Amino acid sequence: MSVAPSTTAPTTSVLRNRPLITLFLGHMTIDLYAGLLPVLFPVLSRKYGLDLATVGLVALAYSGVGSVSQPLFGWLADRYGTRLTGVALVWTAVMFSAIAAASSFWMIVALAGAAGLGSGAFHPFGALNANAVIDDRRRNSAMSVYASGGTIGFAIGPLIGVALLALFGIRGIGLMVVPGAAIAIWLLLEMRQIAVKGTGSRHGRTGLPAIPWGLLAAVIIVMMARSWTMSSLQAFIPTWYDDLGYSKAFYGFLATTITLASAAGTLGSGSLADRHGRRALIIGSLIATIPAILLFTQFTGGIAFLTGALVGILAASTAPLLLVMAQQLMQGRAGVASGLILGLGFVTGAIGVPITGAIADAFSIQTAMRAQSLVILLAIPIALLLPSELRMRQIQERGSDRP
Repeated sequence: MSVAPSTTAPTTSVLRNRPLITLFLGHMTIDLYAGLLPVLFPVLSRKYGLDLATVGLVALAYSGVGSVSQPLFGWLADRYGTRLTGVALVWTAVMFSAIAAASSFWMIVALAGAAGLGSGAFHPFGALNANAVIDDRRRNSAMSVYASGGTIGFAIGPLIGVALLALFGIRGIGLMVVPGAAIAIWLLLEMRQIAVKGTGSRHGRTGLPAIPWGLLAAVIIVMMARSWTMSSLQAFIPTWYDDLGYSKAFYGFLATTITLASAAGTLGSGSLADRHGRRALIIGSLIATIPAILLFTQFTGGIAFLTGALVGILAASTAPLLLVMAQQLMQGRAGVASGLILGLGFVTGAIGVPITGAIADAFSIQTAMRAQSLVILLAIPIALLLPSELRMRQIQERGSDRP
């Protein structure tokens, strides 16, 4: 497994780490599909005469299946390694593209669920590799680079979706098999060199340090809160602005702007956390997210590109920091930790989208969006329980003393 050399310029070292950039591209590609889903919502709603809560089941199928399967795939990664990461990507590409030929809404839901299974495998595999290809001093930055790949893919997804739907209708989704298959082949070739090897058996899994479940629960709850908020905003922005009479191009670019801003925030958060600590950054970003959401939901139109970007930078940027926390709290089980934190975070987003849709149906999309500020508010006291860097070092040192 290749590891980047230690230098005095952490950012340069991280960005020149070929294994990390390979994983970045794979993550970007698989999350194209998740990013494209919300653009389908207005089309499916009109085609099948469905309300927002029902259309949200497509996102629930994709994210839900991917979420609940991630801990299992994380365990498999710890035990058997990550050599077949590319297979997960090509599976998602094929299943998602088959939506183009689906004959009913429920077939679309089933295909979305099948595609989500590949996503469920890819994310813990990729996160385990990203954890291993860089030294400890730059782990926050490395995980932020890896995570930003998914965020960028999610941002590009709506633009590709809008273009395909405008040119070919829903049949154009079939072309999405091309990027997935191409990058999957490259990943399969590259993973011969950078894949993490598993234990191959139960031997070597005994004697692991105890898991501090209280601290891990705090990490998971904070991740769940930010996942619900971002998933709901990303899912219903196209429908909200479609109802307001804006063009597909407008809300496609708006969704992309918010997601690209979150990618920029993700990259910046890793570097800041390496310098100033994760806990303070996570708490500060949660506090600042509340007024950002209220501004975004209050003022629509062109100003939303500014306020939405602010939401993206603040609300989504700390996810990789929470992932690194979970991996460090579950020493010797980085794959399971990745699957657990990502899986529970995603499943909260998947469940949250239909709930947000139900609130939107009962009141309005704007009200449902505003309600996300309450979710963040409730997460702040939990974030105060997160371990500081000093506490984390003490936990790891106690674990390393075990036979």
